[in-house]
Amino acid sequence: MAKFLIADDHPLFREALQGALANHYPELELREAGDLDATLAALSKDDDLDLLLLDLHMPGSGDVYGLIRVREDYPLLPVAVISGSEDPSVVAKCIGFGALGFIPKSMPSAQIAEAIDSILQGDTWVPAEMRGRLDDLSQEDHELARKVATLTPQQYRVLYFLHEGLLNKQIAYQLNITEATVKAHITAIFRKLGVYSRTQAVLLAERLQLENP
Repeated sequence: MAKFLIADDHPLFREALQGALANHYPELELREAGDLDATLAALSKDDDLDLLLLDLHMPGSGDVYGLIRVREDYPLLPVAVISGSEDPSVVAKCIGFGALGFIPKSMPSAQIAEAIDSILQGDTWVPAEMRGRLDDLSQEDHELARKVATLTPQQYRVLYFLHEGLLNKQIAYQLNITEATVKAHITAIFRKLGVYSRTQAVLLAERLQLENP
């Protein structure tokens, strides 16, 4: 019996995907999560999942951070990104950061099932029209991903707001924490990323194309 976790913040999509997969895997056991925190909590409780279907843009995930975080914490778990984006640069980044597949949400359910079958067999799967258009990530990007993986979800949120140009007091308001806690997070971010200023941290964030976590 297969066991999957669908991590996506849209209940209707989760329901539709669940229905499509049930037709293909009659004994499938599904778990669901609607944000990154719930995903990490579910992964900590289930050590026998066969596959994580991960949305890039659910709350907390912020572009590739969710993928990086999961791959760091659960390196043996197969992860397939399932996304509304079909940008080859996004696909390349996801594969470079450890996803075994990239499945566009626009694909018919039968093709989604075929892609999942391929991934479960250990193959890397991306849409056929993209297979010759994916550039390898640089060593610099891999090193950046390794550093970003050491950030906690809350530190990542602070990094996002630094990237957006918010002051410490504004970040504190957005996250409902004290300014002292924001400063402590920023100090930790600088140490983990190996930078010494907000500007340097923002430049690294730019390379990950951070989006709202």
